[in-house]
Amino acid sequence: MKYEMLYLIDSAVAEEARDGMIAKFEDVVKNLGGTVLSTDKWGMKKLAYPINYKSDAFYVLMTFDAEGSAVKELDRVAGITDGVIRRMITKAQA
Repeated sequence: MKYEMLYLIDSAVAEEARDGMIAKFEDVVKNLGGTVLSTDKWGMKKLAYPINYKSDAFYVLMTFDAEGSAVKELDRVAGITDGVIRRMITKAQA
């Protein structure tokens, strides 16, 4: 099944740490038998409304193929990762 995960990284996170976080999420998918199809770094954007007193964040869209259990684990890992402000995983259009 094809999924997309859009996540927002705190703008205060350093670039090296941000790249490490992106690689970490890709590794979670790969280690659970999934395939990362693409990772689009949209860059720093202004938020529609403040989140945790922040007005901007680094947007990343990852498209991947995986089983439902891998999606649950990815959501769990993203939820407990410091620096991730928001995340949303949806089924991608075929």
